[in-house]
Amino acid sequence: MVRYILQKLGYALLTLVGVVTVIFLLFTILPGDPARMMLGQNETAEQLAIVKKKYGFDQPVSVQYLRYINDLSPISFHSKNIDDYTFLSKKKYSAATLFSIANTTVALKFPYLRESFQKNGKKVSEVIAETLPNTFVLAVSAIVIAMLMGVFLGVVSVLFKDRFLDKFIQLTSTLGMSVPSFFSAIIFAWIFGFLLHEYTNLNMTGSLYEVDDFGNGKHIQWKNLILPAIVLGIRPLAVVSQLMRNSLLEVLNQDYIRTAKAKGLSSYQVIRKHALKNSLNPVVTAISGWFASMLAGAVFVEYIFGWNGLGKEIVNALNTLDLPIIMGSVLVIATLFILINIFVDIIYGWLDPKISRQ
Repeated sequence: MVRYILQKLGYALLTLVGVVTVIFLLFTILPGDPARMMLGQNETAEQLAIVKKKYGFDQPVSVQYLRYINDLSPISFHSKNIDDYTFLSKKKYSAATLFSIANTTVALKFPYLRESFQKNGKKVSEVIAETLPNTFVLAVSAIVIAMLMGVFLGVVSVLFKDRFLDKFIQLTSTLGMSVPSFFSAIIFAWIFGFLLHEYTNLNMTGSLYEVDDFGNGKHIQWKNLILPAIVLGIRPLAVVSQLMRNSLLEVLNQDYIRTAKAKGLSSYQVIRKHALKNSLNPVVTAISGWFASMLAGAVFVEYIFGWNGLGKEIVNALNTLDLPIIMGSVLVIATLFILINIFVDIIYGWLDPKISRQ
């Protein structure tokens, strides 16, 4: 089991290095001169030189890549020269010095995601720390809705197999999987937040925290979570519904189910007492994968509903060409995706020893 875990962690590390490399090359080579993006259209040659020196843009791409890896690495190497980009500044790095060799300091630190181009030098890590919890709340809420409603609709489909209700649920599930989230978000915001606002009391836009009009600080507005969570949960809900129906039908064909029916139990009692639990394995597998995807899939949903999460921050950064925000956000989402999948693989290996021996 230990070897299995180390193997998975090794694969995760290699995958993460690949992700970092792609992100760096994609957002360093293709967009153009990042120094000009920071200064706008009225820059001078002297200003460009200062910015390029400060952020290391005056170095070859290979050197910039090694510096980017050094910034992200928990164990990093820093120059003692105050004018060098890698100088161990407390304002720049949250680090603890391990030891020094000649003109180089080795430090243990949190990954440095650099500074925003547009937010007055605010650290990317601070921006992500402010927005990621909101995205997490949205993703968890969407998954809970998808799980509960998907399982319920799947059971209903089985109880009314091949009848109108079953066919209607299958049709709506297919539509739910095919309709893009941004389109569903626009439709739901318009119908329930505008046309039916008098009855639903829901807003077209709004985040988890709202500023009080009377200056009493921020307060939580839970009703703003309803529409974006439902919209984000539509696609996994449709998948869970289909999986639950198919899995439950397969379980109901087992011998022990026939025995339960022969004892006089109704279809509802058979499903509740015997079949439901054994039908949830593929559903749990699907949900574990969908949760990681939620973090990335929330981008347009958050933007349309005005939800102040990481997805909305990415869209704003794309509009303003704030490359450090984009790179840091994509890297964090990719890391979470990898970690969640590794965690699920380890759980599977623990539950089924045959997997860990493969």
